[in-house]
Amino acid sequence: MNKIPLTKAGADKLDSELRELKSVRRPKVIQAIAEARAHGDLKENAEYHAAREEQGFIEARIKDIGGKLSNAQIIDVTTLKDDGRVVFGTTVVLYDEEQDKEITYQIVGEDEADIKAGKISYTSPVAMAMIGKEVDDVALVRAPNGEKEYEIVEVKYI
Repeated sequence: MNKIPLTKAGADKLDSELRELKSVRRPKVIQAIAEARAHGDLKENAEYHAAREEQGFIEARIKDIGGKLSNAQIIDVTTLKDDGRVVFGTTVVLYDEEQDKEITYQIVGEDEADIKAGKISYTSPVAMAMIGKEVDDVALVRAPNGEKEYEIVEVKYI
């Protein structure tokens, strides 16, 4: 299976969620199932069915996170040589001339992407246009609604 790139922070967040699922949520749902069973007839026991459904979601998420972490290529951008080029994990300040404003994005893995937090996936059109570029280069983004140009103002290895 291919390696999945993750930032150090993204891997830590997934690991934390995995620990929470295994040590807190899984035991709670097991207890809820046991309590629901004690109420008798399982065919018409809504609490039992809800707890079993939640257990299924928890187990699926545990499996999903475990798979991602086992196939993760964790990249700590602070340990990379700062040569001013845009790479996975860097934070990039762009200038949008059309809107006359600066935009800041960090290039992260697909599971970490959160546009509201300024984190974009390395597979997004904006990130793909920026990777390999340097300060003062222009990133030409080809999107469904046309082409857009961004000037790279700053590249941070933080």
